Amino acid sequence: MFNSEKRSLVRFLLIYLSSTFTLFFLATFIFYSFQKHQIIDMQNDKLLIQAEELTQTLRQLNKTFDKKLIYPKNNNYDSAIYNLDKSYIFGTSDYQNIQWEKEYYQKKDKLFYIHKVFPYYLGARYIIISQKIDESPLNQLLKISLLFLFIAGILFSLLGLFLGKLFIAPMKESIQTMNKFIEDTTHELNTPISTILTNIELLDTIYTCEGKQEMKRIEIASKTLSRLYEDLTYLKLNHNYHRNIEAINISQLLEERIEYFITLIESKELHVIKELEPNIILNIDKNDALRMIDNLFSNAIKYNKKWGTLHIILKPEQLEVINDGLGIKSEEIAEITNRFKRANSSEGGFGIGLDIIGQVVQRYEFKFEIISAHNQQTKVRIQW
Repeated sequence: MFNSEKRSLVRFLLIYLSSTFTLFFLATFIFYSFQKHQIIDMQNDKLLIQAEELTQTLRQLNKTFDKKLIYPKNNNYDSAIYNLDKSYIFGTSDYQNIQWEKEYYQKKDKLFYIHKVFPYYLGARYIIISQKIDESPLNQLLKISLLFLFIAGILFSLLGLFLGKLFIAPMKESIQTMNKFIEDTTHELNTPISTILTNIELLDTIYTCEGKQEMKRIEIASKTLSRLYEDLTYLKLNHNYHRNIEAINISQLLEERIEYFITLIESKELHVIKELEPNIILNIDKNDALRMIDNLFSNAIKYNKKWGTLHIILKPEQLEVINDGLGIKSEEIAEITNRFKRANSSEGGFGIGLDIIGQVVQRYEFKFEIISAHNQQTKVRIQW
């Protein structure tokens, strides 16, 4: 799957799953809150029943007033009786900060019920019943709600993935068609490009003839086509061919590639500054190294200004290629490495160079950084 397909699929899934999970979370929260209130109401109803039972007991005590009074206690709940002035008379608990304006209320982990006694029994006007909230049904409700969210999350993630693949199917088909076209085109380009370059080298080596300038232009055009062919072939075979990781002398390879690009450099009359530390060794497949270096040089030359500077710096831990050409706008730097993305369309090209560099960097876990400002210099740094 190409990066563009992955980005489209990820964006679709983010939108789909975030909206779906938000709706389901809200629905589950509303359900949980409603059921929680139902459970609390049922426990409040039990307090009402207990208050009625306690009232009946007080009525019986009122009838037997001449006997010894014993306040009725119950291990399942706490209670207390208060007079008309809301002063404590007796009970199993002397409550503090009573919310007299409410009939039912909750404080921390306890439920409270204020029951009015009428007519008065033994001077009691109010009975307050309290009991710890029974957490077991609430915990069970929470487990069911979370389990529902988990199962729904899995089902809707699978559905989202299926819908996402349907969503990107037309894009995938278009990319496959384009890749097939590129494959066929590159196959047809290989032979004539090789023939042109070989004959230009022979003419330049064996014969002394007029039209040297015209020959250089043909050579530049042919090398541009050759690099395009090699880049397209690399994109096609990148994930399939066997890589031969070996110790490459990057210092020497850079010198060779600078010489390869000398015709292009001279055509723009660029001033080349080389700061290459000798014998820098890097373990890498040679074809990957060539694609990385060639695309660095090609972009630095293509997007440089005439009579500009091409500055190449090689250190043991990094390579920097700097030009003082068109530059890149800050808002475009983040997307410039995407395939077929070009910051400047005036210079032509397919927008695959930085994508190839990015693939090589990612494969070998190098660090890739572009530092640029519009209409100023651009610095590309690769660290290993």
